[in-house]
Amino acid sequence: MSQPKDAEARRAVQPVICYPNDTLPVPELALYAQARAGAEKVDEVLIQPRDAGCFRAKAGQFFRISSVDGPQVGDLNLWNANDLGERFYSGKSRALHGTHLTTGERMWSSFPYLRPMATITEDTLGWYGMDQYGGSVHDVIGTRCDPYTGNLLAGSQYHHCCHSNLTRALADELNVSLAEAEPHVHDVLNVFMCTGFTRDTGQYFMKASPVRPGDYLEFFAEIDLLGALSACPGGDCSAEHSSDTAACYPLLVEVFEPKAGALDGWQSPPVNGYDRSHGR
Repeated sequence: MSQPKDAEARRAVQPVICYPNDTLPVPELALYAQARAGAEKVDEVLIQPRDAGCFRAKAGQFFRISSVDGPQVGDLNLWNANDLGERFYSGKSRALHGTHLTTGERMWSSFPYLRPMATITEDTLGWYGMDQYGGSVHDVIGTRCDPYTGNLLAGSQYHHCCHSNLTRALADELNVSLAEAEPHVHDVLNVFMCTGFTRDTGQYFMKASPVRPGDYLEFFAEIDLLGALSACPGGDCSAEHSSDTAACYPLLVEVFEPKAGALDGWQSPPVNGYDRSHGR
């Protein structure tokens, strides 16, 4: 089909940001940093390669995800520990902050709650920025590697995709069946993963993560959290994301408790104030 005479003029229309975020509640990073300075570690979970595990962080605690042995990416799910119906909403987090998250940005929860679940307080890969290919780290554009897509595209029956790993970890944590746990597994924050969209076809791409042992992403828990983290079977995702041959390494989750009084005056954010009754 031939293009219209005004094709270039249509393409030249300036874009408009869908959700200007200058009115978002500003996280109290200075207070968080003060509380973190004297915090003590109260728990840790070592996530094995091609596996997942759960952890819990109370409101006002910090949790850190670290690379410990080699370049490894992870898929993170978060739920309200007291109500699994409130869970991380990657699409809205992307709309509010952009395709990749870093220090000062937040993981927002699903409707009707829509409030901060966790705030990123430290990111040792914050220096990476956006590379020449349009790639960056810690994305909220991908979903998670899963066996259903593998079966669709290649007829494979692979059982250590991040979706499967997260499902097993949640089932074990809640002592429920896989069938009961699976509907709670949701789109993730791809921790340490380096991704973007190709400029020509707009396809989601991945490339070798810049993460190295000692790098970490740290969060402040805004509400009581249940988390699940999968150490992706693709390792650093330099070539593939569902593989038994890629070099894979563990990920460490640590939870830190501030000293008593360190967060005086801070309150967990309330649920979104939209009055649904007027929407009838």
